Amino acid sequence: MQLQKNYSLKGFNTFGLDATAPLFLSCSSIQEVIDAVNSPEANVSDAFILGGGSNILLTKNPDGLVLKMDIRGKELLQEDETHVLVRCGAGENWHQFVLYCLENNWGGVENLSLIPGTVGAAPMQNIGAYGVEIEQVFYELRAVHRESGALKTFRKEDCHFGYRESVFKNELKDQYIICDVTFRLSRPPHTLNSSYGAIRETLTEMQIEDPTIQDISKAVISIRQSKLPDPARIGNSGSFFKNPSIPESVYADLKDRFPEIPGYPLENDMVKVPAGWLIEKCGWKGHTRDNIGVHRMQALVLVNYGGGSGDEVWKLAQEIRQSVADKFGISLQPEVNVI
Repeated sequence: MQLQKNYSLKGFNTFGLDATAPLFLSCSSIQEVIDAVNSPEANVSDAFILGGGSNILLTKNPDGLVLKMDIRGKELLQEDETHVLVRCGAGENWHQFVLYCLENNWGGVENLSLIPGTVGAAPMQNIGAYGVEIEQVFYELRAVHRESGALKTFRKEDCHFGYRESVFKNELKDQYIICDVTFRLSRPPHTLNSSYGAIRETLTEMQIEDPTIQDISKAVISIRQSKLPDPARIGNSGSFFKNPSIPESVYADLKDRFPEIPGYPLENDMVKVPAGWLIEKCGWKGHTRDNIGVHRMQALVLVNYGGGSGDEVWKLAQEIRQSVADKFGISLQPEVNVI
């Protein structure tokens, strides 16, 4: 192990916030993770696990070890006439994994193109976009227990997936380190999901009548690039808040007061309301404050223009939450992990 002291994390979070890890360790294999767990010097049980840094807001310096997951590699485990099982290291870039699947004509993740972050963070957050979530293509993952160092396999039913939720954010929070993930992907002919958002409209603009999974990916990339700022140019973590789900009765009352409010029916008499719409109607879209603000094209994205602090971003987020609660009676919950 190569423990490093007082290590800058500015290049390891997409907000571009300056924070320092007292101890920093990069692991590139399952065995290295197990060795770290068994090392008293590392104290992995209380470590902060860092993937791509695309879903965190650093409001302070971490207290102890920051463990960077750098396990790489992609492996075809099994295939039949209709599906393949592909295992991918937790440290692999998510979008690069999507491109790898598209190159091999394996379907299921094309709607999740250009989502920032790593493969290991994908099931923890149950990432989703344009009508698709990770749980739909998830097969299993392997993770190391922080206390015992034991390697455990989790199947889909073990993960308790929900909207941007999993067992690793709830019952098993801070207990396991995800090392690799196996996906069950389709072989041709693929079932496409093009009904969500502006995908169909974008395909029409691209003059594509009979789309492939590669075309779906290109459409999603085009949409995301038109709405979301590139973290390499403007610090951000993508969608800062979750889209809230409210009872149908509450939505009906809001519809009376705000006839234009969008809503998407869910199970159990619930309706999902776009958080970006709520924030925009509260006047926050394009708001700037010194070095931080709300993106001019997407109210759901908080940004650091350079030199901003995590505290400043979090204070702005709290003000946004309060204004939405005051106007609509809806409590927004952060999608990012606030440290």
